[in-house]
Amino acid sequence: MTRRTGLGRGLEALIPTGERPLGSGVSSVPVDQIAPNPRQPRAQHDPEDLAELADSIRQHGVLQPLIVTQGVEGEGYTLIAGERRLLAARQAGLEAVPVILREASDQQRLELALVENVQRADLSPLETAEAYRQLAEDFHLSHEEIAARVAKSRVSVTNTLRLLKLPDIVQKTLAEGRISEGHARALLSLATPQAQAAALQTILLHDLNVRQTEALVRRLSGERPPQREKPTPLAEITALEDRLQASLGTRVRLTHRQKGGTLTIHYYSDEELDALVARLIGEE
Repeated sequence: MTRRTGLGRGLEALIPTGERPLGSGVSSVPVDQIAPNPRQPRAQHDPEDLAELADSIRQHGVLQPLIVTQGVEGEGYTLIAGERRLLAARQAGLEAVPVILREASDQQRLELALVENVQRADLSPLETAEAYRQLAEDFHLSHEEIAARVAKSRVSVTNTLRLLKLPDIVQKTLAEGRISEGHARALLSLATPQAQAAALQTILLHDLNVRQTEALVRRLSGERPPQREKPTPLAEITALEDRLQASLGTRVRLTHRQKGGTLTIHYYSDEELDALVARLIGEE
């Protein structure tokens, strides 16, 4: 059985789905002839992760070929997918790396770089949102079409794109990792950037988790917490209340629990209280 990788349709032909030995279709290209992908959605790389990958490459080489396309006017190559491997290979001192040459349009370069990063969970929420925005605005793809290409749900794509509507201070805090995507999505429910920024300060000050942030947003939005529905009294309890009310001549409330309960007898004047006491203790 062929294992599903989750890559978008039409992209598996361009991105190798596992390690493969050098052979048919794989060439060795000098690293200084490979230009970066101009549509690479990832803006930053963790220096420690890059150093670890460089150490691995020094020991074992580049096990998975990079994907490149021919450069402008046939000069050199442009990277499509494999930016981390290229950077780590340079850091490791390699002069050449294995590549697979493919034809790709500007749109495909973005799609392929995005899919590769999404599959490896390498992109931050805002980097993913920016890549989605480029696909939507520059290439006129619908949210459904983007979702199909990156193997995500349409709702996930839409929610991620909404992060770009947050004020700069919230986006900066998210990019720094001081809040999570869950915090940021909760803040989107507030009506104004000022309210979102103010709520952010409360989150940071009190170190609120996502659930607490959602509760904060509900309070700031004027939403009341949902009230529990009162359980319907059992027929036996209702019948007993009726018997007691008929016998005592006043309103009676019986609350029955798993263990015990309460009996509430209402009176509306001192005289009525005296009569109830006399009846209950048998002094009539």
